[in-house]
Amino acid sequence: MRLKRAGAPMIILCLLLSACGGGELGDRSEQLALDIRGDYLAMTACTATAEMTADYGQRVYEYSMEISWQREGETVLSITAPENIAGIQARIQNGETALEYDGVRLETGPLNEQGLSPVDALPVLLAAAREGFIAECGMETLNDAGTLRICCRDPESQAGSGQEITLWFEPDTGALLRGELAVDGFTVIQCVFTSFSMELPAEGTA
Repeated sequence: MRLKRAGAPMIILCLLLSACGGGELGDRSEQLALDIRGDYLAMTACTATAEMTADYGQRVYEYSMEISWQREGETVLSITAPENIAGIQARIQNGETALEYDGVRLETGPLNEQGLSPVDALPVLLAAAREGFIAECGMETLNDAGTLRICCRDPESQAGSGQEITLWFEPDTGALLRGELAVDGFTVIQCVFTSFSMELPAEGTA
């Protein structure tokens, strides 16, 4: 069940500055965006499984992974496919990334905030769900099901220019269904979530 909270001023301001459209449908998508953002801001942890495609023009890579995210802990990405790299884990904490495999740990340095690598993309998608500037939102059919679609980008940028992060959510639960990172209209990272579960604080707790 979604935790309903009064919108904080920062959340309301973000949505007032967005372009969610008008009318009854626009009002519905705006309210859903407000509710879902409140959930993601309150979320203490989440787990997910995902299929990711990274398209760098001349080369395309596909991965399957399991994700564990904790607000007060680390993010762990466990690769399950392709078989030749299955078992590798990426651990992200305090903005630093490390790779682990068979007990060996390799520090790889700061998290790339652009999210254009498979390791960096998941934290960037979650950050957009929690605090990205919502430039567009609306209801959209995805795989024959109704979803809420939001697009986050720099408030000074036009559609199709610069970096854009587009997210699709299940309207009733707020579960993340799909996420894409695009640069100048070209989708570099595409992530399809095959499962998504979030943990929210109990009523009356911070």
